[in-house]
Amino acid sequence: MPELPEVETIRRGLNQYILKRKINSIEILCEKSFIGSPTKGRVVSLRRFGKALIIDLENHISLMIHLRMTGQLIFDGKDRYAAGHPSDNFTAKLPNRQTRVVLYFDNGVLYFNDQRKFGFIKVLPTEEVENDTFIQKLAKEPWTMTTDELYTKLQKHHNSCIKAVILDQTVICGLGNIYADEALFASKIHPETKAGALTKGQVTTLLESAKNVMDRSIESGGSTMATYVKADGTKGDYLEKFAQVFRREGKPCPRCGTTIKKIKVAGRGTHICPNCQKLPVDYNPSACYSFERKSQK
Repeated sequence: MPELPEVETIRRGLNQYILKRKINSIEILCEKSFIGSPTKGRVVSLRRFGKALIIDLENHISLMIHLRMTGQLIFDGKDRYAAGHPSDNFTAKLPNRQTRVVLYFDNGVLYFNDQRKFGFIKVLPTEEVENDTFIQKLAKEPWTMTTDELYTKLQKHHNSCIKAVILDQTVICGLGNIYADEALFASKIHPETKAGALTKGQVTTLLESAKNVMDRSIESGGSTMATYVKADGTKGDYLEKFAQVFRREGKPCPRCGTTIKKIKVAGRGTHICPNCQKLPVDYNPSACYSFERKSQK
């Protein structure tokens, strides 16, 4: 699944290709991938709520797009531009067997491909976008959340480990596995620390760290995970340039030189510096597991 910086990178990239262009028609090849009735109209804006991309049309209708695990957006115009899960589809003849929806613009064609059919395009009135159930569940993003707001939310999950809590999009929106690891490292907080044990000072540092690592990722075009690239088909370079711990196990910590380790927290591979991020004295291995099970209900 793309993390917030990847979706923001896609939004910025596609903005230069389809903004002010007109959708003449939409062809649905997989009913599961399209919710609502096909529409048409000129694009007036591209927005993002968390990991959801919103295309607003002049007729006050919007398209909500979520790529999920393997979604792709491939625009064929004067040139071909691709975003999302990289595969041979980026250079293959389209549509193909993985094409779920086709949007015909006045300057080209936008293909929505999705191998696993987890992603979707949903049509809804523009005024209803922020009231959509999917959007309503999202918490504020790091840039708009205050320390007091995050601190209060953490207290509601005081016995759960901090990494599991900040991965919950109803607590804080946009932090996926990469950026949770990076923000916790920058804050010198062990991911298995109980959320309720953090001081307001630590919460302030964590929130600022989350903003910083995500800002830097967006500036570099997103992380270079095997599954996500920028809108023009090139990979971002966040992991190479800025990642301090993620996927750096076995390498020295850039802060103290201690060997970075990979552990498992809340069912997710987690990267830490054992020296900079001390294991809490009240460590409870069941805390993350309990939160994970609760979140899946």
